[in-house]
Amino acid sequence: MKKVIENTKKGILMVAMLAASLSFANEGTPFFRLASNAKKTSLTLDYVKEGNTLYIKDSYGVKLYEELIIANGLYAKGFDLTALPDGSYHFELDAEVQIKVIPFTVESNTIKFDTDMANTIFKPTVRVKGDLVFVSKLALNNEPLKIEVYYEKGNSSELVLTETIKGTKNIERVYKLTDDLKSGDYKLVFTTSGREFTKFINN
Repeated sequence: MKKVIENTKKGILMVAMLAASLSFANEGTPFFRLASNAKKTSLTLDYVKEGNTLYIKDSYGVKLYEELIIANGLYAKGFDLTALPDGSYHFELDAEVQIKVIPFTVESNTIKFDTDMANTIFKPTVRVKGDLVFVSKLALNNEPLKIEVYYEKGNSSELVLTETIKGTKNIERVYKLTDDLKSGDYKLVFTTSGREFTKFINN
């Protein structure tokens, strides 16, 4: 069954469609291996792609290291993490449709990894076809997704639609830009798993 909601004031037709399996769910999921000695931690990632970005971040999300992946396939590099202050950190591989997070702690120059705590955050994906905007996201833990649509004009933003989707592992939405919707730029802001993602479209 389809549920159709029309926001006539702002001219947005929102169609909430039945969830379907997302084709990208298992594509390019990075697989990691770790090896440590007294000074170096070796990180190996399979299935990386050119344009992915590898970060080391602290528990506040502050970037301590950033590297752009320049080749597809296998990535391997050694890191000296012992110089970091005691605390919690994580490697983060930012790929096209997902973020792979590998947490570790530093304590008295000793590096500890808990591979069971590694996780993948799937990003919302946006595709525009004609006057339709398709939004998809995989939510393996049924994590909620908040969607906000803003009309952008000059230095101002006007919120024209907001909704929060929860209770499903596969999220799909289609937004129709109807004839009376203002022409111009739109910003889509997605909030999920403590992260915010932004996409821009032009009508």
